[in-house]
Amino acid sequence: MLKGKTVVVGVCGGIAAYKSCEVVSRLRKLGADVHVIMTEHATEFVRPLTFETLSNNPCVSNMFRRQTEWEVEHISLAKKADLFVVAPATANFVGKFANGIADDMLTTTVMACKCPVIISPAMNTNMYENPIVQDNLAKLERFGYIIVPPAEGRLACGAIGKGKMPDEQVLLDYLERALSDKQDFKGKRVLVTAGPTQESIDPVRYITNHSSGKMGYAVARQAMLRGAEVTLVSGKVNLPPVPFVKMIYITTAEDMYNAVTAEFENTDIVIKAAAVADFRPKRIADDKLKKADGMDSIELEPTKDILKELGKNKKNRFICGFSMETKNMTENSRKKLENKNLDMIVCNNLKVEGAGFQGDTNVVTVIDKTNITELGIMSKTEVADKILDRIAEINK
Repeated sequence: MLKGKTVVVGVCGGIAAYKSCEVVSRLRKLGADVHVIMTEHATEFVRPLTFETLSNNPCVSNMFRRQTEWEVEHISLAKKADLFVVAPATANFVGKFANGIADDMLTTTVMACKCPVIISPAMNTNMYENPIVQDNLAKLERFGYIIVPPAEGRLACGAIGKGKMPDEQVLLDYLERALSDKQDFKGKRVLVTAGPTQESIDPVRYITNHSSGKMGYAVARQAMLRGAEVTLVSGKVNLPPVPFVKMIYITTAEDMYNAVTAEFENTDIVIKAAAVADFRPKRIADDKLKKADGMDSIELEPTKDILKELGKNKKNRFICGFSMETKNMTENSRKKLENKNLDMIVCNNLKVEGAGFQGDTNVVTVIDKTNITELGIMSKTEVADKILDRIAEINK
């Protein structure tokens, strides 16, 4: 998403300036053309040469430096920028920018920008909480600038509180969302499920499956980037939360049923990628079951069929299910599509190389009421986009 984009990074004179080095480095690795503007005070914390090496572009800090080509530099950078991020943004920068003061290279350039501007304030907690600073940030937000809330923790001054510049991944998430050109799901409320469920046998053991949640998390992230308001109901997985998405964590199939049905009323599109247990122990033992006591079997009972329940109450909503099979994949999936009143189903065969739970790739077939589309091996992010493309096409 960042490949071929021009990103201008403004660096102010705060101790967090060193974190901007990693931001610039990551942006370059993701394919962006990065230009850095430093305030005079920022050069006291990090040398311009560092940013020039990381960005492979000249670092600008002096408004009046001599140019080999005649072009007004702050206007030139403002025009070429697809995105402008100021990180860290000091109280001084925020105050000047909010009140229209342009007296250095950074403030003049950012004020001339027509592209999205992200501001990441970083300062002492008391400074950040000062009503003047808060008023200036609120003013910038009202004008349409994107404000990244600072993180909480131990600050350079020794105080503990809000004011830290967030990790570079948080900033990159904001950048990626701001640069997302495809907004075909804007205004849509999308409910996604992901991951496994766990059904207890006793206080120690449970029945589960191999789902990693990666496919559902990829769908949630891509839907968010395409403008949707996303809710993700997730089983227990080893994945970070999806940014800008409402996260609901569950354990059992019953938890999943309750969470999904509660959210269903305020949803336009459901994409149910979770691997929900079909059965659970009929009785959960109060104490750990001992091998010495012997046990020939565990009596199971069916869990609630969430997809079938949603299909019964579908109305104008779009419902997409997932189907993991080991044989007769297309036939079994088509039956599920019809029997559960779905609009679309995404199916794959666990035995096909590149498909399955734990990997970062998938091989799926997308079945709807009129088409069957086989997709070759691709990343789960690419699969997620293909699924969303088809949903958007059907809903035109």
